[in-house]
Amino acid sequence: MIFPPRFAPLVFSVLMSIYMVTLMTFVITWANTGMSEGFLGRWWQAFYIAWPIAFILIMLGAPRLQRLTAKLLHKPQRTEK
Repeated sequence: MIFPPRFAPLVFSVLMSIYMVTLMTFVITWANTGMSEGFLGRWWQAFYIAWPIAFILIMLGAPRLQRLTAKLLHKPQRTEK
């Protein structure tokens, strides 16, 4: 194990934000400008702007969304025999 468990929310937020921002900025940049010359520079600029925003939103939103998810899920009733 590289990080102690107390860092789980931070590690999750870093990994999730990198994953999502990499894919989303790539697709959006490709859709808007195509794979023409300078694509990687345009993609990197989009990534550079979007990543800190996504990281903060995940840090703030993930715990609340996990609690909301738990409330929305139906817990099966136990039947006693």
